[in-house]
Amino acid sequence: MRPTLSHTAAIGLVICSMAQVSAEQKYDLLLKGGHLIDPRNRISAVRDVAIANGKVAAVAANIDPAEAFKVVDVSGHYVTPGLVDIHVHVYAGTGERGSYAGDNSVYPDGFTLRAGVTTIADAGSSGWRSYEDFKQRIIDRSKTRVLAFLNIVGHGMRGDKFEQNLTDMEAGPTAEMALRHKGLIVGIKTAHYAGPEWTPVERAVEAGTQASIPVMVDFGSNRPERPMAELVTRKLRPGDIYTHAYSGLRNELDESGRVNPGMWAGRKRGVIFDVGHGGGSFAWRIAVPALKEGFLPDSISTDLHIGSMNSGMKDMLNVMDKFLAMGMSLDDVILRSTWNPAREIGHEDLGHLSAGAPADIGVFRLETGRFGFVDMYGARLQGTRKLTCELTLRDGKVVYELSGMTRPDWNTLPRDYRQTGDARWDGITPAPVRRPRN
Repeated sequence: MRPTLSHTAAIGLVICSMAQVSAEQKYDLLLKGGHLIDPRNRISAVRDVAIANGKVAAVAANIDPAEAFKVVDVSGHYVTPGLVDIHVHVYAGTGERGSYAGDNSVYPDGFTLRAGVTTIADAGSSGWRSYEDFKQRIIDRSKTRVLAFLNIVGHGMRGDKFEQNLTDMEAGPTAEMALRHKGLIVGIKTAHYAGPEWTPVERAVEAGTQASIPVMVDFGSNRPERPMAELVTRKLRPGDIYTHAYSGLRNELDESGRVNPGMWAGRKRGVIFDVGHGGGSFAWRIAVPALKEGFLPDSISTDLHIGSMNSGMKDMLNVMDKFLAMGMSLDDVILRSTWNPAREIGHEDLGHLSAGAPADIGVFRLETGRFGFVDMYGARLQGTRKLTCELTLRDGKVVYELSGMTRPDWNTLPRDYRQTGDARWDGITPAPVRRPRN
């Protein structure tokens, strides 16, 4: 007669077996066989990426699948750090009409994760008077990592009644709020000013200096009293950001059709030039000649809001596709959509997939064919390459996937399959077996 194990001994063996499996499977998730583009680490090659506890655990040419709890085949796809979009408007939910601190903004998660964007910076929708409300409404409730440029206007981006009011542009309270939320408030924004004074820029720079963060400038009306070239060569500091660089609305090209010499001089000083596409800030007749001259953007951003999401801009990938269509390499486009913007906002913990970094990751298909891309005026440029997001991870968890590449086929599962929300992996697993109590 064969010996039998006691109930206690059997449990002990099960625990030992589980511990052994856990020890062998040191990674929660392994993305295997994809072409990794990680500009910070100068990687553009096929690499496996392993994730544990929401962080990148290892990157190597070949990681043993047996070491991972879940393995996803991403061969034939590009794997990148989660995209970083530093110009959006997401202060939604206040109900204020015609306001970027209201109805002109969009809730972030519906427009970011499906495009591989895991980090955004709201570009001045809130000021120091309204930031706490913005934080409570949006930042604290979003899966997307939401950061902010604080408007130099205390009431934020609520239309001309507020944005033309010089008396509400106070450096002290703005800097104080930025310092109170260091790391979340990543810069100061000045935008839309129509007057001849330099006051908005000067006070924004003063606040940025006090808080040791950059200033982003949407330069408003084109006034002869304050030329764009003077802004980027004298008024802004190295590391400050000129957005809407290809709008053509503020003499980005000179009368001869060449890049304004002030832009070259500003870049030499260390001023950053950002795309900020938006609904009215990107034209082929500006961007194509500028890129032919070699004036590439430092960062690619959307200026996402209700006026851009269904027009020429659409989403982050569509803006990136436009630069592919103008001849930029995919590696250069990814650099300007990940590591460059992360550095510009002082978050060097983001925009790369070094071991220990947050496992914010995008997995993309690069489609080839004939595609049309339109600018702010509706003019079209045809291209042959287009990015499609297949999978987005935020802190190692799936927050969007297009085709179910992480999922099993339904007919391979037990009849009573369901999603259990496993703490280690959020995949579909069989329903637990219910045993009768003794």
